[in-house]
Amino acid sequence: MTKLAGSKVLVAGAGVTGRSAAEALLAAGAEVVVTDSSPDRLAALETLLDGVELVPGLTEPPAGTSLVVTSPGWRPSSPLLAAAAAAGVEVIGEVELAWRMASELADPPVWLAVTGTNGKTTTVGMLESILHAAGADAVACGNVGLPVVDALLAGRRVLAVELSSFQLHWAPSVRPQAGALLNLAEDHLDWHGGMDAYARAKAGVLTGDVAIGWLDDDLVADLLEASPARDQVGFTLQEPADGQLGVRDGWLVDRAFADDEPLVEVAKIRPAGPPGIADALAATALARAYGVPSEAVREGLEAFEPAAHRSVLVTVDDTGVRYVDDSKATNPHAAVASLRGYDSVVWIAGGLLKGASVDDMVRTEAHRLRGVVLIGADRAVIAEALAKHAPDVPVRVLDVTGAGEPMQAVVHAARELAQPGDTVLLAPAAASMDMFTDYAHRGQAFADAVRRLAADR
Repeated sequence: MTKLAGSKVLVAGAGVTGRSAAEALLAAGAEVVVTDSSPDRLAALETLLDGVELVPGLTEPPAGTSLVVTSPGWRPSSPLLAAAAAAGVEVIGEVELAWRMASELADPPVWLAVTGTNGKTTTVGMLESILHAAGADAVACGNVGLPVVDALLAGRRVLAVELSSFQLHWAPSVRPQAGALLNLAEDHLDWHGGMDAYARAKAGVLTGDVAIGWLDDDLVADLLEASPARDQVGFTLQEPADGQLGVRDGWLVDRAFADDEPLVEVAKIRPAGPPGIADALAATALARAYGVPSEAVREGLEAFEPAAHRSVLVTVDDTGVRYVDDSKATNPHAAVASLRGYDSVVWIAGGLLKGASVDDMVRTEAHRLRGVVLIGADRAVIAEALAKHAPDVPVRVLDVTGAGEPMQAVVHAARELAQPGDTVLLAPAAASMDMFTDYAHRGQAFADAVRRLAADR
């Protein structure tokens, strides 16, 4: 970014996105300062970034700072960012930085963006697979793991960008060529301060040329209708109307970008079930907005393999009890979608609810619960909802911490509640950081415990 050459920029956060932002800023000729609360994270950057000033624990920008680039998880109310705003220093995120860098290019890449409470990573993976089938120089980036600035600096021509609500909050200028909002339910309310602010952040993905939204979700449908986008495209699990994508006679059908064209058999979509089908429709709409032909949509979706810890069958024991790892179900909305895939469930739930309510989830899904095992910091909240809405369901509340043997106790408790043909389902409806490094660590601990149980039988 030539406009930043010679200016002082503060990078808040020394994680993956912080490092990538600092590298991009250095390449643009900026004077870069990086701060973080962790001296260890800063020390790790010392050997990776030459010419960057590393300062632990800043609570206000250094004198002369013209811009702050924050890691997405930092709240606006954090002392450093609040001090920057009070001083009139602009605060943006790494995604916004990438967008501004791209705007200076003579031939910028195409941005196809995805957000939603659930299904983002699956959808962006499907989209990347479709784009590759079409021969596009495309990469999945953003919240999926690869920072957008890295994808941009690598010269990729099409960016399949997964965006969290945090990233969208810090990216006020981003206007993707096509953007999809998958669904909307309570999540991260502690960070945003309420549902309205959360929804406003998510709606930022609908401000480009083509806005795409799930019509079966009333909140999404309202935001799609209010979108300033040039074109608005809806998708539905029902038979589509003109201008929509949907499902008919077991096929995904496009009536938005083609004349009633069947694209791929629903039976060939993975992950199976309504959430996977909805994600496939969104990915298809984004790809079709870019001009991908129907053959590539079919090839890309049929070739796609879901990522780990998303409704993965770990094993079926000798009594017919299935063990399924859906540790990625980190909020009630995702847990509901997971539970609805099974008729009789021993549900393993709990963790950090992040301000989300669970009463509606428990009330609507109580009929499919054989039993429940609760863990984590907010287990009592779920236990209270179960006592109110499912008083006859057996519940085991375990005060366990960490991975390994504690998860073994969880799996044993679930197995004692299960009957032949049931599914023991890890779909926690909550974040994992109270007990585990992340949802993947939690899912792996569950899978390991299940395999040990099977070996002991």
